[in-house]
Amino acid sequence: MSVVTERYSRSQADYAAAREVIPGGVNSPVRAFRGVGGTPIFFERGQGAYVWDVDGNRYIDYVLSWGPLLLGHAHPAVVEAITLQAQRGTSFGAPTELETELARLVIELVPSIEQIRFVNSGTEATMSALRLARAATGRRLIVKFNGCYHGHADMLLVQAGSGVATLGLPDSPGVPPSVAAETITIEYNDLDAAAALFANRGAEIAAVIVEPIAANMGFVLPKPGFLSGLRELTQAHGAIFILDEVMTGFRVAAGGAQALWGLDPDLTCLGKVIGGGLPVGAYAGKRQFMQLVAPAGPMYQAGTLSGNPLAMTAGLTTLRTAFGGDASAFQQAVTRTARLADGLRMLGERYRIPVQVGNVGTMFGCYFLRQEGNQITSYAEAKAYADPQRYARFFWAMADQGIYLAPSQFEAGFLSTAHSDADIDETLAAAEVAFAGLVSSAE
Repeated sequence: MSVVTERYSRSQADYAAAREVIPGGVNSPVRAFRGVGGTPIFFERGQGAYVWDVDGNRYIDYVLSWGPLLLGHAHPAVVEAITLQAQRGTSFGAPTELETELARLVIELVPSIEQIRFVNSGTEATMSALRLARAATGRRLIVKFNGCYHGHADMLLVQAGSGVATLGLPDSPGVPPSVAAETITIEYNDLDAAAALFANRGAEIAAVIVEPIAANMGFVLPKPGFLSGLRELTQAHGAIFILDEVMTGFRVAAGGAQALWGLDPDLTCLGKVIGGGLPVGAYAGKRQFMQLVAPAGPMYQAGTLSGNPLAMTAGLTTLRTAFGGDASAFQQAVTRTARLADGLRMLGERYRIPVQVGNVGTMFGCYFLRQEGNQITSYAEAKAYADPQRYARFFWAMADQGIYLAPSQFEAGFLSTAHSDADIDETLAAAEVAFAGLVSSAE
């Protein structure tokens, strides 16, 4: 926990007040700072790469609302577009041209997608995609991977990583055993286990759902051949292959991880960036499957605010700004993400503190490891090898210097097109102070 408590005095007061009226004082568990200790930081405003807390402290922000803010906070084009739309109306509960425009843009950017249905969250997207997979196959079993988080639908809160990993909670009271029994979990990156499962129960499996980068147990990249191997297994056994690109979509590349790595999923789940910071989600994919969704087909799914004009406007403006015509700003953000990751690796080596740093596109992650030689490629290894106490000390050392990182090392970090070279310089300078402090505290 930070020793500079005066720096966060108003946040501490706000947290005490929030706990009186909100369970745990927060509306999403990881915000409670259980992974790093201390009091959650309450934020007041953001602009570009920066956020300011209620105590007036400025931070370079690497959380970016957990990924949606590809252009940074309060980008002028997004703010203007939302303002104009709000003046026309915030929600109609009826079709708008904006929905069709954003659908066409997503289909243009993501090669595997032929049709798309907008919803209001990533949880709705994954829940609906799995219902669609069961409708398409007539099968009941779902395969997911330990540590991959696909939202909080009952059938997906099985070995779900993320907040569950940070809080050390069971997966989860309130989920009936009969529902959990419909989901089979295996270790991420274990293609042999997936092959054995399909050999035994392939005729019962409706779908495999996977994060292309496991960004809810930290930042774990797929081993070579893992994702393509899953695609082959599903094709061989008549199951649906679902890529959950809620995080990676438009973050690692314009067409997501699937475009970057040449994957062709049946269904894709999206969220975050496609709403430009407003609540949104989507499930999308091959026409033959999407035509099963009501009213085109028999699989029912609906939502009062689905495709609402504010989220569609923010998403359209974000994607057009990031990828329309000149995408140099996005490429610069990719380059700066790599420079940040390389700098953290070098600091780990310089101070002989074992770290595992990964980056793809504008995403990155940093594990502090228990000992040299540890390598994390799965959830089991993340739980065994990650050092949350050392990360907590690093988190607060960075926060005290005006750098805001995820309050759990089981979460990925993000850059925006608003981050500058000077921001990376400032961040690495702060990280050097933090690494030096970790060494001195261990002596």
